[in-house]
Amino acid sequence: QVQLVESGGGLVQAGDSLRLSCAASRLTFTMLAMGWFRQAPGKERVFVAAISRSHGSTDYTDSVKGRFTISRDNAKNTVYLQMNSLKPEDTAVYYCAASFLSPSDTKVLVAPKEYRFWGQGTQVTVSS
Repeated sequence: QVQLVESGGGLVQAGDSLRLSCAASRLTFTMLAMGWFRQAPGKERVFVAAISRSHGSTDYTDSVKGRFTISRDNAKNTVYLQMNSLKPEDTAVYYCAASFLSPSDTKVLVAPKEYRFWGQGTQVTVSS
């Protein structure tokens, strides 16, 4: 079992930046592929960004490319989402997700169904 705890959300103005953090409970953090998803009110949970368990391969949804950066610190069992140039349409609850992959699997997981573990979410609100 893996517990994920997100932090760093808040209320900001358009154009501001935020950095979300997701701390994982397992010491085998390097075995986890990690991702960020978001869910706006009345909408489905959608992919934002993901990073592979090794090699640091990343992927982003088109709407955040060039503004958001996902990274991981394996020594701290933590994955980050740096969000710059925030827009009101970025307002949502942001969820961290994780799933174990075999050592030879360097995939970046982008579908919610590919993730086994989820955090409780952190609210990000961007005012215009």
